[in-house]
Amino acid sequence: MNKHEPTQSSVSKTGQRNGGQILIAALRRNGADRMFGVPGESALPIFDALYEPDAGIRFIVCRHETTASHMAEADGKISGRPGICVVSRGPGAMQAALGLHTAWQDSTPMILIVGQVPRSHLGREGFQEMNYVRTFDDMTKWVVEIDSVDRIPELVSRAFHVAMQGRPGPVVLSIPEDVLSAMSDVADVTPATVIEASPSASQIAEVHALLQKAQRPLVIVGNLGWTAAAAEQFRAFVERNDLPVVAGFRSQDVLDNRSDQYIGDISLGCSRPLMARVKTADLLLVIGDRLGDVTTNHYSLFDVPTPKQTLVHVFPGPEELGRVYVPILGIPANSSRFAEALAGLPPLDSKTWAGWRMELRQAYVDYQAPRTDAPPFDLATVIDHLNTELPDDAVVTNGAGNYTIWLHRYYRYRKLGTQIAPKSGSMGYGLPAAIAAQLRHPERRVVCLAGDGCFMMASQEFATAVQQRLPIIVIIVNNAMYGSIRMHQELNFPNRPSGTDLLNPDFAALARSYGAHGEAIEAHDEFPAAFARAVEAKAPSIIELRVNRNQLTPDRRI
Repeated sequence: MNKHEPTQSSVSKTGQRNGGQILIAALRRNGADRMFGVPGESALPIFDALYEPDAGIRFIVCRHETTASHMAEADGKISGRPGICVVSRGPGAMQAALGLHTAWQDSTPMILIVGQVPRSHLGREGFQEMNYVRTFDDMTKWVVEIDSVDRIPELVSRAFHVAMQGRPGPVVLSIPEDVLSAMSDVADVTPATVIEASPSASQIAEVHALLQKAQRPLVIVGNLGWTAAAAEQFRAFVERNDLPVVAGFRSQDVLDNRSDQYIGDISLGCSRPLMARVKTADLLLVIGDRLGDVTTNHYSLFDVPTPKQTLVHVFPGPEELGRVYVPILGIPANSSRFAEALAGLPPLDSKTWAGWRMELRQAYVDYQAPRTDAPPFDLATVIDHLNTELPDDAVVTNGAGNYTIWLHRYYRYRKLGTQIAPKSGSMGYGLPAAIAAQLRHPERRVVCLAGDGCFMMASQEFATAVQQRLPIIVIIVNNAMYGSIRMHQELNFPNRPSGTDLLNPDFAALARSYGAHGEAIEAHDEFPAAFARAVEAKAPSIIELRVNRNQLTPDRRI
């Protein structure tokens, strides 16, 4: 009998396993403990393997492949290990592409597993057949089609290595259904190990010398590659040396925002005075941020390719150093390893820049101050209540839209790993990310902030939150339109709105239809009591904020 024939007798008599069992064992050996996805017939052996009590991997069944892939991506952000998503071929794989794109732009380790057509059908345009190597090449670190059951352990190990080494990112494993059902006695392999690059002693000494020469040094920090311990070491270093720190796009949780060294974030809709001050820095120490489009305000903050400022760029992927901005000193290093090295440096004489740092901090404090001309439904008041009520380790998720401007401006992140948001700018991200966060940290409070358009792109996953009994609180900012697009229309084509008005359901009633908690409020002073009731419900909850649609941002009205 051919060793690849999938028969029950071969399993029981020889101890052989089918491809699905081998795959699950390989994932488990590499630390995977959950998978997100939507089942499909081309991946049935995987789901059969998950049925076994000792499989060791929890499968979270989702309602759509896009949101499943975003749950996996968010889980990768939170855990630092590849988030795992499994989908069927063709439409399933294409709908999961959005999560791949987010993982690529956000530098998140992730593995997408796609059930492919049988090997004998390849090249015939079989039912739902696609060439995934060609399709996903530009948004992944690696795509491979596994053509032999015997190579599953080897290629899964490689997938984990590729996803985590250097600049993290997504990997796609396409596995034909006959490979998944084939039998083999192939052995498991050693789990993947990550080699994290560290700065050399001479590089750290040069960083110290460059900082000491500066008049207006500025640290720009991204949230890639940090551990909680390293984040504390970094905080101690910048506070000891009175260095101002600005967060790159959606990286506000690296440094406690209450620290006097924190001066704000560079993101969509951020402080214009802050960006003006950033331009006046004479030295930039960039740690864990690519210096991408948003962080650099569409590449306008610094000259391309050679900034006027002395640029020290620390990033784990050496291919990113000099890709857009040429640094005086480029250091291919993991953020945590770099922070550990900084901790050993002698103190800097910070008198030169102490006044500048104080000016930057005061500007941040002023920027967060309540407005005297606040609208009747003031989202800033809502966010400030979250500052008061949420514990330091609460996780706040969001997707994309103008509503995020209030969150980024007024919320004060206090601990690493509490801001889960897409640098890719993907709508529909906040709800699946909240589900992944609550699954990973059942003991912590998880809040999702979503616009009405953003929530509706993922609303089906509220059913998943209910099915998994997750007490997430979803705050929906309902202005009945695609607010960010309407803002751009008003700037470019005033008084000519087109294609941005939305007709929404009653979101509170939608929550109650699932047996969950839901309510709607009409004014910001109703929010504290509504939030308290959502917390008390200890169940998935929706609080709908029926805001004034004319208030596009904290500073801009129609």
